[in-house]
Amino acid sequence: MLLLQETVNLPISPIDVDLRNNLIASVVGLLLVSALRMGGTRLINQQIDDPRLRYAWRKWIGYLCYGLYGFALVVMWLPDMRGLSTFLGLFSAGLAVVLRDPLVNLVGWLFILWRQPFQMGDRIQVGSHSGDVIDIAVFQFTMMEIGNWVEADQSTGRIIHVPNGQVFQQAIANYSQGFKYIWNEISVLVTFESNWESAKKILLVQVNTHAEHLSSIAEQHLRQSGHKYMIFYSKLTPTVYTTVKESGILLTMRYLCEPRQRRGTEQELWEGVLREFAKNRDISLAYPTQRFFTTAVDTDAPATPRSK
Repeated sequence: MLLLQETVNLPISPIDVDLRNNLIASVVGLLLVSALRMGGTRLINQQIDDPRLRYAWRKWIGYLCYGLYGFALVVMWLPDMRGLSTFLGLFSAGLAVVLRDPLVNLVGWLFILWRQPFQMGDRIQVGSHSGDVIDIAVFQFTMMEIGNWVEADQSTGRIIHVPNGQVFQQAIANYSQGFKYIWNEISVLVTFESNWESAKKILLVQVNTHAEHLSSIAEQHLRQSGHKYMIFYSKLTPTVYTTVKESGILLTMRYLCEPRQRRGTEQELWEGVLREFAKNRDISLAYPTQRFFTTAVDTDAPATPRSK
């Protein structure tokens, strides 16, 4: 018996051809978009010197390139609107169930770009974390931490990555937007025996010398902020408040300062105050003391207190 073998050439399905072409086009398109983004980034680094402006241009070029690439993929892989609507429905349902946190972070990123609760370079506080914003990405933003174990809001050197979804869950305090100055207070405690009126005059002179020039500038910023926020201050000039405490008279200097100059202004004020107090023998800083009373042998003699 002779076995006849026939070679049958099966035709290639049009679906397979389209799938192969789409895959090739997707890979080539990704390579082209990546090359375009790298070229644009290099050109920006060469032409723009301002670091903030350079950073913003790099980010927007990346968003534009990959956004157009994503749109091209949708148009290529989903030729009709019926398939697009079905795909979007299934895709949204899958994201809502499986990728809840990344989706919230993505929406938070869009909210940050749209409403701008903070921008690059702003000093903010989110929950218990404070810092200067140094990067805003799709799923998280990055801060250079301040405070924590460091006094007077200075940098710790740590970088904190915060998910964008935190803008919906935590209160955001912005040091830089709206009213661009903060109120700072320095408390000086003098003894009850001190001439507190002279001490208060010295503090007023010092705080006005170092901070009064900011009052007129802050008033201009306040008028500008009034177009967007209902900010009202009856007094912007420095002042000194008087309070009585258990261990002395508390004099509190209150003044405006720039957020990043808080520690520097405190140092200047304290150095000036200490120099002036040293010239006045009737002014003494209060510190924790203990007093002991001894009873004299002679009952007619008064008890003599001793301080320690």
